Amino acid sequence: MKKIAMVILVVVASIGVAMAQTDVLGAHNGYGRGCVMCHAPHSGSLGNGKATTADPQNGMYALWGQNLTPLFGYSTSFSGDGKKTKYPVTLPASGTITSAHDANTVILFCLSCHDGVTAKVGMMKGQTVETLPIVGGTAPTLLATAAPSGGWAYANDHPVGGNATVGCNTPNIEVGYNWDCTGGGATLTPITPGPNQLIFMTNNPSSFWNGGGNPLASFGGTTVNAVTCTTCHNQHSMTVASINGANYSTMFFINGQYTPLAGGNAVAQFCRNCHGGESNEMHGVTGVPTT
Repeated sequence: MKKIAMVILVVVASIGVAMAQTDVLGAHNGYGRGCVMCHAPHSGSLGNGKATTADPQNGMYALWGQNLTPLFGYSTSFSGDGKKTKYPVTLPASGTITSAHDANTVILFCLSCHDGVTAKVGMMKGQTVETLPIVGGTAPTLLATAAPSGGWAYANDHPVGGNATVGCNTPNIEVGYNWDCTGGGATLTPITPGPNQLIFMTNNPSSFWNGGGNPLASFGGTTVNAVTCTTCHNQHSMTVASINGANYSTMFFINGQYTPLAGGNAVAQFCRNCHGGESNEMHGVTGVPTT
């Protein structure tokens, strides 16, 4: 009887540990701090022990609990090719935030935790909790500390901001294809009607375009198909992406099906949400389903 009781106890304990490890917040559970790691229910970042009396809007938007003052008005550039092309971004100045959902404010919020140089952080360890599939190891989470030699803070990071536009019905200089930025399908009218675009969307049900995601973001009140941090990431769900009423496995808070597997193409299909010119369908290969 004691053995049975002990087995039950071990099983219950194991379930408890598993549940703790699989909370959808994942790494953003903040070692048990949970939502208050980013959102302070009282007094904004002062309520999280951060000295930000210089911020006249402290905690007013999204109850943000991180110190934003080092990044107010901060100008930098992101790049898709190291040192050549720059996508400049100027973050909101002190006292100018008008919405927590403005794309530049989103970048400001994200960098208040993920910069690591201009904005210092306390509890983050600087590496992903999840290990990189197939190759192993971890990836950096403090982006400015991982700057390339001879580059600038974000010379090796995917472009974000109002200049990081998706070429909608505009020839892509590199590959010479147009892309349908409405998502196609039955509920939206494609910008450039064509079977290849619609086949891509049929094959990729987790596409964020399918959920009425056109335009992608609002920058200073102007909606435009440009990329912000939350275009590709859902900061509230690390392992599950909920798209169009269905749930998909994902990693690293990616906002779509993202399951790197040998022989699979779900990761490539996610990137093709915007980089349509590199899709199978746009090259006439239409029989490859998302796996």
